[in-house]
Amino acid sequence: MTYLPGLSQPAPPTTVAWSPAMTAYNFGPGHPMAPERMDLTARLAGSLGLFDLPHVDVAAPEVATDQELSTVHSTDFVAAVRRVSSDPTQTDQARGLGTDDDPAFAGMHEAAGRLAGGSLMSASRILDGSALHAVNFGGGMHHASRERASGFCIYNDAALAVQRLLDGGVSKVAYIDVDAHHGDGTQSIFWDDPRVLTVSLHESGLTLFPGTGFANETGGTNAEGTAVNVALPSGTGDAGWLRAFHAVVPQLVAAFAPEVIVSQHGCDSHRGDPLTHLNLSVDGQREAVTAVGNMAARHCGDRWIATGGGGYNVLQVVPRAWSHLIAIAAGRPVPLRTPVPDDWRRYVEEKFGTAAPGLMGDDVELWWRSWEVGFDPNDAVDRTVMATRKAVFPVHGLDPWFD
Repeated sequence: MTYLPGLSQPAPPTTVAWSPAMTAYNFGPGHPMAPERMDLTARLAGSLGLFDLPHVDVAAPEVATDQELSTVHSTDFVAAVRRVSSDPTQTDQARGLGTDDDPAFAGMHEAAGRLAGGSLMSASRILDGSALHAVNFGGGMHHASRERASGFCIYNDAALAVQRLLDGGVSKVAYIDVDAHHGDGTQSIFWDDPRVLTVSLHESGLTLFPGTGFANETGGTNAEGTAVNVALPSGTGDAGWLRAFHAVVPQLVAAFAPEVIVSQHGCDSHRGDPLTHLNLSVDGQREAVTAVGNMAARHCGDRWIATGGGGYNVLQVVPRAWSHLIAIAAGRPVPLRTPVPDDWRRYVEEKFGTAAPGLMGDDVELWWRSWEVGFDPNDAVDRTVMATRKAVFPVHGLDPWFD
């Protein structure tokens, strides 16, 4: 049964990277990065009718080749992942392989490479024009750097997508990361590349892994102002988060004028996430997705690649947040008061023995103060926003106080 309203606006050709084989990215029982979150998202999106839309192509990604992976990772790192993947007893902790965060497992290379393949496929379809929008909700592995796995991330699929776009002739890409954790790996890979604007809104590194992502991290000597960080205080909710987003991101994206947006939509900023300390709702997260999509339409000819990321409330939050991501990318948003389909709820309750959410939203009232109404120096969120604006707005010809 489809729960989607009849909408008259043209629907963008949309690719969704999905195959059950993607759940092989599995660090083992008890690890927070549970592969069930992907399966449950796909099941919910299917129950909502999103995969049946005529303009949506659900495509199984291939495992990225070593040559493809080496566009952002070193050949030595890829070889190390292959070695550990073949023999998980031979860990390489110097490269982050076989740690508590990234336990070694047989088939690690193929599993991580398939997630990477989903974002590479997305970029290829944007380049050849067969899709305007693409979603890889199994991707968003933003902590992986050129030489090292980190924070549940082996290969950085989002960076791979950005690099494929650049190699395919795109002159500038904006990467927008709304995960609760700083997008440190992606930032580091493009630190010296003036063609890539990396923007990360996250919980402050003073209270959350990886401990980076402060306003003074602004890019390399040849790319000053292209790394942008909004380090939000612990406990920030919808109103503060959305105020910060709209006070920083749209202005910089407009000034940078990218040709494509690649976004990372980790939903661990939710108030119910067990690993973080932000206080967002599914409703607020959906609003952020809408804002990113609107920027792609306004500045990039509607070319947009969206990935998943973190998210550790596997039953109550992740499937709803990423189903909204798919729906908005497909141009057929699901209203927040839409009932969660009965078949999906029954599946969750029978398989996991717990009650499933009843609505697609958290039934909150979304409201935030526009930056234009004034800056409050006594407000921790406002101080964070102003630190970021002072650090990077002048580089882009913007006034940190008024733009």
